[in-house]
Amino acid sequence: MSERTSETGAEQVIVVGAGHGAGQAVATLKQKKYPGRIVLIGDENWLPYQRPPLSKKFLAGELPAERLYVKPEKFYDDPGIEVRLNTRVTEIDPGARTLATDNGDTLPYSKLILATGSRARKLPAEGSDLAGIHYLRGIDDVNAIRGELEQASRTVIVGAGYIGLEVAAVMRQLGQEVTVLEMADRVMSRVVSPELSSFYAEEHRNAGVRLMLGEGLGGFEGQNGRVTAVATSTGERLPADLVIVGIGILPNTELAQAAGIAVDNGIVVDEHCRSSDPHVYAIGDCTSHPSRIYERRLRLESVQNALEQAKVAAVNASGGDQRYDQVPWFWSDQFDLKLQIAGLSDGYDKTVVRGNPAERRFSCAYLKDGRLLALDAVNAPKDFMQAKALIAKGVRPDIDKLADTQVALNTLDDDR
Repeated sequence: MSERTSETGAEQVIVVGAGHGAGQAVATLKQKKYPGRIVLIGDENWLPYQRPPLSKKFLAGELPAERLYVKPEKFYDDPGIEVRLNTRVTEIDPGARTLATDNGDTLPYSKLILATGSRARKLPAEGSDLAGIHYLRGIDDVNAIRGELEQASRTVIVGAGYIGLEVAAVMRQLGQEVTVLEMADRVMSRVVSPELSSFYAEEHRNAGVRLMLGEGLGGFEGQNGRVTAVATSTGERLPADLVIVGIGILPNTELAQAAGIAVDNGIVVDEHCRSSDPHVYAIGDCTSHPSRIYERRLRLESVQNALEQAKVAAVNASGGDQRYDQVPWFWSDQFDLKLQIAGLSDGYDKTVVRGNPAERRFSCAYLKDGRLLALDAVNAPKDFMQAKALIAKGVRPDIDKLADTQVALNTLDDDR
């Protein structure tokens, strides 16, 4: 921060974090012509960037790092914006409305937007500190993995969620021998139905991926400090030149919690993205927000949530009065399959498959007490788009019509 700003006490919004949401928050503040100064603080060496391509096109070597940026470098060439990279915020003092950084600076803020995101969940297994074992959360992680590919031919992936399967697909396309180890008895078990799991498992097997489901991790073996094998819980030994772990993420809430800001499975925010401190907003993976649609608090790990919360928080930090209440959505690219998920299927009591999985273009709808909760669309973008509106309205569709691909989903609103 410049001396001029601190001396005059001018209005200043500080955005802590440099992910997708942080980049959008700065963009929205700029778009709304926020009259004060904007300071962005990130602990990586990269401007705000998109994470979804990391496990897809960026890992495959199809995108340079600069193409991941939310906004190009020249966007930040603005006298009203200050960017501090390689900088970590160590403490927030809500009473004084200041924060401290690891380089010894103390910065004042009028409003604070926490976009601290999440971090990869780490494995406590024996040998987990060996070289060649990677987590995939940032650009530097992918660069490290890519730097070892030429010397590797056998990749073992721990975890069969989105990240694990996306990485498996890319690694097969890069010519690697791939094994996926998963404790659950089906792939993507936390987020999709058994029908979807079976479909994706078959697709991966057909592509040459070895899936070991219902199999735990025993530990890692190595030589000269580098991983050479993965041991399963049943004692099988899987030779490995490279290991990539994708077993979920943890929200980065410690900074807020230490400052006395309410945390409960994420930084607790209201519909305005405001925390328990009226001068502090929070957005993205690190937050827990109220959902009118699902009638409970949600902590979402999605780009859509981060971007839309960023817009709301930035507007409100600028003196506006916007509310956040949207149908969550997610996506995953694996091979030539685009999975688009509208809504949250937790608690469903019925599924309806729409279309034929054998044709690799279909949807799976999730209902509870007749109400449409969510829909997974595989290479079916129209179903995905139309389902979002139905979910928002709480529609209870006719089951036969829902299953009929000749009936457009947007006509099922009449059955409410």
